[in-house]
Amino acid sequence: MASLTSNKPRNFGAYSHYATPCTRTHQIGALFLVVSTFFVTRLFDQWFSESNSVSPVIDLRRTSSSYGITTYNGILRWPERGYGSHLSLKIYVYDENEIDGLKELLYGRDGSVKTTACLKGQWGSQVKIHKLLLESKFRTIKKDEADLFFVPAYVKCVRMLGGLNDKEINQTYVKVLSQMPYFRRSGGRDHIFVFPSGAGAHLFRSWSTFINRSIILTPEADRTDKKDTTAFNTWKDIIIPGNVDDAMTKNGQPDVQPLPLSKRKYLANYLGRAQGKAGRLKLIDLSKQYPDKLECPDLKFSGTEKFGRTTYFEHLRNAKFCLAPRGESSWTLRFYESFFVECVPVLLSDHAELPFQNVIDYAQVSIKWPSTRIGAEFLDYLASISDKDIEGMIARGREIRCLFVYGPDSAPCSAVKGILWELQRKVRHFQQSTETFWLHNGSFVNRELVQFSSWRPPMPLP
Repeated sequence: MASLTSNKPRNFGAYSHYATPCTRTHQIGALFLVVSTFFVTRLFDQWFSESNSVSPVIDLRRTSSSYGITTYNGILRWPERGYGSHLSLKIYVYDENEIDGLKELLYGRDGSVKTTACLKGQWGSQVKIHKLLLESKFRTIKKDEADLFFVPAYVKCVRMLGGLNDKEINQTYVKVLSQMPYFRRSGGRDHIFVFPSGAGAHLFRSWSTFINRSIILTPEADRTDKKDTTAFNTWKDIIIPGNVDDAMTKNGQPDVQPLPLSKRKYLANYLGRAQGKAGRLKLIDLSKQYPDKLECPDLKFSGTEKFGRTTYFEHLRNAKFCLAPRGESSWTLRFYESFFVECVPVLLSDHAELPFQNVIDYAQVSIKWPSTRIGAEFLDYLASISDKDIEGMIARGREIRCLFVYGPDSAPCSAVKGILWELQRKVRHFQQSTETFWLHNGSFVNRELVQFSSWRPPMPLP
């Protein structure tokens, strides 16, 4: 019997006499093969994940630098935690002709409100989101496969242009909702509404009765100054960016180019009306005390002295810091405009909420200062910030401002793509409300035990 300590090669098979002894060279080669296979597999997995996801966007929270910007091989990505690795939702967009009353919410009682007029100003986001979702690859024309349902309406614009009054808006919304079986089925939980101004969902006076479970897209998260309760719910609603003028966000050359810091005349500016608001009045008084540091021109919105679009942005770019105090509501378009003239936005609105806060670390690209401490101390603080630090904030702002541009979701980075990521996080497959029931065979019925496929409008609303 062979000894266990024998130095002779052991025979484990019929063909073992053809085997070459395993040398150290073979061992090193095998180890190299294993390591190479591991890294090639990791690279393939990363490439596969990126190729199957929508073009990634920016994440300022995970960082490999001292300033908070993370890149993965030069690619900026949305965080996977809570959102998933890629966009996969399906959204049904209601057609203006399929529901009686929807056209009135888009064009007014007599159809006289033009879409081109509604694209301008702060309310333009409600038009842009609608049009971009119509073109989105995440749109579905099959209601049964939709994760979410988008209800188009331009009510802020329609109201401002006299197309509908408050009472008509309320009545028309109720009429529209009563014709939506899928809204009834979920109690509105999977339906999306856009309210693009400081009034938020309060434009629809009965919002708290009819769409209090729905997803609301709005730049405004606080109206407690004028209403008993805010219409914004952190857990279901989404803050969206304000609508910056297309002339400043377009690809290529914007109408007004940023100035080098050395050529900017002012430390800070505020371009807006006082509107009797405490923070704004303090800034105007401060500018009279320090006219060489703070510019607060008396803006005219009519007549020969009215600031045109180009003049406005030329003034805005002429300071290192652009101040954004609270107005009629807590959000302000000036905050977003600042990124496109490359001045550091300074938020002077204590209750303001900003979009995409899970992705953008706003402390890296802006300043938020207490509105109760507007005075000489405030200007001294701004003056103490070095140009190097200002340039760093501007550079980081340049990287994330694409999230404030209402472009298509096919773009590498856009506001709509950010909204889609946030919507994916909100998807909940609720097929139930207080008036929805289900049976043993999986069918959904109403209180009269009528199957969902047979529900016919108008339907009673909660």
